[in-house]
Amino acid sequence: MEFADVKPEPAKAVVRKGKTNRLNKHEKWYGYLFISPMVIGYVVFLLIPIIAAFSMSFTNASLLHESEFIGLGNYKKAFTEDPLFWQTVGHTLYFSLGLIPLNLILALGLAVLLNRKLPFIGFFRTAIFTPVVTSIVVWSIVWKYIFATDNGLMNQLLKLIGITGPAWLYNMELAMPVVILVSVLKNVGLNMVIFLAALQDVPKMYYEAATIDGASKRRTFFSITLPMISPSLFLALILTLIGSLKVFSQIQVMTDGGPGTSTYVLVYYIYQQAFKIFEFGYASAIAFILFFLVLVLTIVQWNLRKRWVHHEQ
Repeated sequence: MEFADVKPEPAKAVVRKGKTNRLNKHEKWYGYLFISPMVIGYVVFLLIPIIAAFSMSFTNASLLHESEFIGLGNYKKAFTEDPLFWQTVGHTLYFSLGLIPLNLILALGLAVLLNRKLPFIGFFRTAIFTPVVTSIVVWSIVWKYIFATDNGLMNQLLKLIGITGPAWLYNMELAMPVVILVSVLKNVGLNMVIFLAALQDVPKMYYEAATIDGASKRRTFFSITLPMISPSLFLALILTLIGSLKVFSQIQVMTDGGPGTSTYVLVYYIYQQAFKIFEFGYASAIAFILFFLVLVLTIVQWNLRKRWVHHEQ
């Protein structure tokens, strides 16, 4: 008999049942060990402060006097006794209504333009996105000097054509539009990247079919491009809305809430109440009013998405 072609079978690993069960028993503890830093950080730095702030919103906690439980007193004060609160809410909504459409339209236009094969396309994409990763404080300081009244770059350019520039940041009608413009230029790159990625995922066959049918570029954009990128448009809308309602750094650096109270927004008002007047209870109540405002607007948009988001139909 010939045994040259007979291949030896590989040796089977001997698995000890008791050892395997012991490893399986401890696997979950290894998982808990790896996620424990994140869980501990979440509980200590987020969950506990949220619960403490919510409890504080039902008290008159302050550094100036002893804390007492007052129930819904802070919320009643905000809605019925504090006219500056409603003025601040109006300024916040004004900021959002000015920022969101301008940001989305500009970002979409840049994405469509930079989706083409142009010279130095990588440079332009990087230049537009760079402000997103720039410190908001540094960005605001630079633009504060650009819009300075006497020696600001903007007024110097206007002076070259014989126009006397206004006091941009000291004018009650111009201060908020300037902050909106600076905020748009700061964050437009993020939405541009989102739209650019969505545009590159649109199947080319749709555009080829539209070309064969003789559709114009305008009709192609509104009938193919917008519906196909509508999920990304919805994402950008939600992110931009939430970000606009939380605006703070630009206001503090550029206008400090002024002139007067013309650029007071909710987060800045919370900061003033908590760290300037030391009314922590009232500040906590306004913070949770802002939270519920963001929650309600997000839920409304989420429920309306099926009317215009293509993939939801």
